Amino acid sequence: MFCDLALQYDPDKRRCDLVLDEDCDLLLDFTPVPAMLLSIGLDRRAAPDDQLPEGRSQFLAPASFSERRGAPGDALDPAGNKSGSRLWLLDRAKATDTTRQLCNFWLEECLAWAEAETGEPAAISVDWVRMGDTPVLGYTAQVQDASVSLSRRVGG
Repeated sequence: MFCDLALQYDPDKRRCDLVLDEDCDLLLDFTPVPAMLLSIGLDRRAAPDDQLPEGRSQFLAPASFSERRGAPGDALDPAGNKSGSRLWLLDRAKATDTTRQLCNFWLEECLAWAEAETGEPAAISVDWVRMGDTPVLGYTAQVQDASVSLSRRVGG
């Protein structure tokens, strides 16, 4: 069973916010939607072999802790589990099928908790919504009966 603070996604501002009722009390959400939004929206730390969107590498620029990003809470997890997704690495990606497949893989990675929690993996679909100068990937993730549909611009 899920129980989290309710989140509402604002597509215009591309961010989530907590939901309040008319008395300004926080609302609870008993669906997997808040967990899905956090899993997709937080930045997972890049793997050592991931190419960073800025085009930097350990040879071209001095390494810093923040250039590989990562959710701050990951440092506190004694098991070393990572939260968030590596979708931020698509910022300079090209509009190719490889990019679409990477997006699908990273969504599966960030929503892997769904199978442990519900017994079934998250159902994910990723397709190109728009091509051209500003390509956009659209994706839908479903856990149990709840689904989240989002989109992401990629580099072109």
